[in-house]
Amino acid sequence: MLRIFMFALALATFGFGTAQANEIKVGMIMSFTGPLESLVPPMVDGAELAFNEANASGELLDGSTITLVKGDATCIDSAAAVTAAEQAVAEGVVAIFGADCSGVTKAITQNVSMPNGIPNISPAATSPALTTAPDNGLFYRTAPSDARGGEVLAAITADKGVKSIAITYINNDYGVGLADVFEASVKAAGIEVTAKIAHEGDKADYSAEVGVLSAAGGDALAVLGYIDQGGNNIIRGSLDAGSFDQFALGDGMIGTSLEDAFGDELNGSWGSTPGSLGASFQKFQAYASANDVDPNSVYAGESYDAAALLILAMQAGDCDISGCNGSTDGRSIADSIQKIANGSGPKIYAGELAKGLRLLKAGNSINYEGASDVNFTEVGEAFGQFLEKGYIDGKFVNVGAR
Repeated sequence: MLRIFMFALALATFGFGTAQANEIKVGMIMSFTGPLESLVPPMVDGAELAFNEANASGELLDGSTITLVKGDATCIDSAAAVTAAEQAVAEGVVAIFGADCSGVTKAITQNVSMPNGIPNISPAATSPALTTAPDNGLFYRTAPSDARGGEVLAAITADKGVKSIAITYINNDYGVGLADVFEASVKAAGIEVTAKIAHEGDKADYSAEVGVLSAAGGDALAVLGYIDQGGNNIIRGSLDAGSFDQFALGDGMIGTSLEDAFGDELNGSWGSTPGSLGASFQKFQAYASANDVDPNSVYAGESYDAAALLILAMQAGDCDISGCNGSTDGRSIADSIQKIANGSGPKIYAGELAKGLRLLKAGNSINYEGASDVNFTEVGEAFGQFLEKGYIDGKFVNVGAR
């Protein structure tokens, strides 16, 4: 009888999937090294802004706090990314924030999230291939697909009066998907594509690629690669050869390390990144700036949103007529993300997670807008808006939203 009583007491205390006040572990599998390593710290800052906000509020699952288990996705080594994610799962994470690059994100989803039944949400994986990749409803991304991003970059390029363009792209899921969409879109706009070649991300010498692109010529060169590996070297070679002085840049090429490397040499170039300039961004800009986080960094807002959605989804589980007790069950978290982002209740913006958590606990619906006006398609990817980036006086600046 005593054994039965103790078992019943354990159920009452800890529940089946219902979270009480304790430590909740979340994996953060991002490319701390590799071709995007200069873009990752601002993403981490954006995500930690949300996690710290929730912890400080005391509103998450009766005062529970989130601890991050970090691992290196590398961007280019799927096996290493999977190993890092598996180690996080072994440490008891209930969800994964990440990854960033599309190839390693896909590998984590299919080799870790799906077998273990836990969700992963990426702030930066944009390959169109992820739209149809199997994920058992466990994968989300707050960055919109390159199926739209390539069209936007092409439209900006056409508006610049470009009549001919050469294209180089990183030879992986991200680069191939973006390049295909961009090529089709510029051709539809009447722009001649003089060359389209892939490049690897880890070569010491890109003179062969620069030679092919230079021979093809064009009004501009589209570089759809990574800022810290390959893409920057091709730009340097093209400038030194005098073959191109204007560049159309994909989102993986836009960041302060490019400004530091080239200064005024890229003046007149352009690019696009996910983002908006509307009310959601204005609120995020004020909140992030007040907490020493750069709101203008690429994917900082999307990172805040990815983390916030995981937090709010935990609170939205195990509901009945009296309210929601919250749950750290993986399926519960995954199923709650979409209804929170696409909800019909009060709008929740950056800096308002405590309000969202209280409303959810009371059993109310919310409509999470966050930093980037989050709204998901039926397959869990953000519709998203894009920022047109200009390169003026040695810096990237926001020109407008599309």
